[in-house]
Amino acid sequence: MKKQNVLKKLRDDEHYYGDFGKKYLSNSDIGTLLTNPLALGTQLKPSPAFLVGGYFHTAILEPDKLKKYKVIKAATRNTKAYKEISGGELCLLESEVDRIEIMTDKIMTNDICKGLIEGNKVTYEEPGIIELEGEMWKGKADIINNEEKLIIDLKTCADIHKFKWSANKYNYDSQAYIYSKIFGYEMLFIVIDKTTFQIGIFDCSPEFYNRGADKVKRAVDQYKLFFKSEGFDPQQFFINQTL
Repeated sequence: MKKQNVLKKLRDDEHYYGDFGKKYLSNSDIGTLLTNPLALGTQLKPSPAFLVGGYFHTAILEPDKLKKYKVIKAATRNTKAYKEISGGELCLLESEVDRIEIMTDKIMTNDICKGLIEGNKVTYEEPGIIELEGEMWKGKADIINNEEKLIIDLKTCADIHKFKWSANKYNYDSQAYIYSKIFGYEMLFIVIDKTTFQIGIFDCSPEFYNRGADKVKRAVDQYKLFFKSEGFDPQQFFINQTL
């Protein structure tokens, strides 16, 4: 399939996250490959934090799609009202939506953030593919600002003063590396604290990209060992370290 046809298909989230998209590795696979390769492809149970992050992205980039989210007026997810209305489905609390609306307003009333997000030559939810370390990778950029030559990613965090630590823990370094290779621009993170609503704009150092490149290489080594090595028995694999 021609690259342009692949990208057209990957624009649709159903294909990006479905069987078609699973032909490609992505940054979300990095953590699994580095810690528990046999869990690759396992469907993760969505968390409230993941749901909040998704709603936040949608509110800024695709507000016309907000109606797909189910919102429940309840104090917590443990209440009888929530359980009855949700029917076992993970839903947003009305209080969470209220906070997201504050976060969205904070971001979009900041002149620098608004300018980066709504520039003249900007595209949203842009898919891309590339070969790295002999394997095909996919990525979908929140925002491509062609005027500033930047890939912009929106993040929420629990403590903005610990975002550098979070960037390593959640593999934002490998994300920056992969996306910079796919789209050819530098990566910029626009971050908002979910508690204080403080905004941070984080660019990426050469060391940050290098750490990401190292994670990609190690992840591919694991992928090839576990899934492409003839005669390899994963049941015989064990972690060997000196304490």
